[in-house]
Amino acid sequence: MPPVFRFAPSPNGLLHLGHAYSALLNFDRARETGGRLLLRIEDIDATRCRPEFEAAIYDDLAWLGIAWETPVRRQSEHLAAYRAALEKLSALGLVYPAFESRAEIARLVAARETAGPWPRDPDGAPLYPGDARSLSAGERGRLIASGVPYALRLDMAAACRRVAGLTWNELGEGPDGEHGIVAARPEAWGDVILARKETPTSYHLSVVVDDALQGISEVVRGQDLFHATSVHRLLQVLLDLPEPAYRHHVLILDEAGRKLSKSGRSTGLHELRADGAAPAGIRRLVGLG
Repeated sequence: MPPVFRFAPSPNGLLHLGHAYSALLNFDRARETGGRLLLRIEDIDATRCRPEFEAAIYDDLAWLGIAWETPVRRQSEHLAAYRAALEKLSALGLVYPAFESRAEIARLVAARETAGPWPRDPDGAPLYPGDARSLSAGERGRLIASGVPYALRLDMAAACRRVAGLTWNELGEGPDGEHGIVAARPEAWGDVILARKETPTSYHLSVVVDDALQGISEVVRGQDLFHATSVHRLLQVLLDLPEPAYRHHVLILDEAGRKLSKSGRSTGLHELRADGAAPAGIRRLVGLG
């Protein structure tokens, strides 16, 4: 079977040079290996994702000379697949509702830090500090029935007890030069969110479901997602999904050495095109010329 690659942007803003780099790497890998390139639109966030940004993604990628297979997979059209995965994890006793708001979580973290630093995940966010795991089934049902917002979290300790010796095959390089067989540490993320009352899936859950359903064999993406691979490998094993190889690449940074954002006009493809940039010039800018 030919290898299958994917580029999976979110239509919550215009693409920048970092997106161009990742898309071009996937496109080039597909051509070099005789593989296929799929495009996935990660549009679960209904409040931020907009049709005009999705249209701009297609336009910018076509302008770069990137070709992809159709139809494009749009996450908002496949909610049943994420719901089924969540139900499977729930049946294993690995999912629980947590009712604290973001403000309440911040207060809990501040209270705990009076006794010392509270642990944080690889992205720097504090681990979940609440005690919703200990609520009775009756109390959980009462809170849900009353309409209290909640997040569905993975019981990380229970999940990790089910899986031993978790690794992945890194074809690229992690932030500290990691390569080859990498030991996964999903516990570093704590009880991650898998869905919310108003949002039927999270990035972690939907990405592993989508990669499996689309038959992705090699995930090519930025080093900012290197550590998240630990969570993805855990979910793949728990859900009995195939394991792709991973190829994490360096990030394109701005003049101050920061990760690019969709609000950065100097690195946005739309602005660069308006200023007369050509596709070959974009390749040179990201080091692929």
